[in-house]
Amino acid sequence: MTHILGKSFKDILSSTVLLFVLKVTLIAAAITYSIIWFMGGGINSFLASYLSWIPWEWLQTTGVTIASMAVSYMIFIIMISIVTSFMIEPLLIVLAKKHYPKTNVIGTPNISTSIFLSLKSAMSMFVIFLFTFPIMFIPLVGAVYLLWLWSILLKKPTIYDVSSLFIEDKKELKARTKKSTMLAMIAAGFNYIPVLNIFAAVFAQILFLHKILGNEEV
Repeated sequence: MTHILGKSFKDILSSTVLLFVLKVTLIAAAITYSIIWFMGGGINSFLASYLSWIPWEWLQTTGVTIASMAVSYMIFIIMISIVTSFMIEPLLIVLAKKHYPKTNVIGTPNISTSIFLSLKSAMSMFVIFLFTFPIMFIPLVGAVYLLWLWSILLKKPTIYDVSSLFIEDKKELKARTKKSTMLAMIAAGFNYIPVLNIFAAVFAQILFLHKILGNEEV
């Protein structure tokens, strides 16, 4: 695990990865702004209705404001994950050739499948969040809850993106992705840090690249 983390941190500081993250962030920010612009009113109305059980109006208003900010942030994180998944293939190949030169590219992610998995994971995470977000206010438990929630967004799409390029045998892939939820939660930890949150999705991709291919390192 330490070896995987060390190599991944070195990769993420390279100019190639930094430029990739900049492109993804700009695209994701534009999409997020558009979504909030068109759907912001509906989201706020839903949150106000959902939190109508709160007895004091000032507390209810505060809760809606905080929840609205959290939802906007979640949408941004979701968009970064989806855009990263859509654009990551060339970067993964470059990093694989750098670290694992004897590893061959055996396929390519199907764009529709990749987008479907990203949207499915995003929808699962978003729906769970909308109906359980009060948990995030529980000390310590809330922190773990958010990491687990973000790991849902990252795990399956990332495994698909990486494995489609390099692993054909499903049994082999299953063996190489054991304890992958923990890796996804580690990558999701970036979401707690302003600015660095834009690295969460690509860091997950790089972590899984080393997790899946690491046993073949020469």
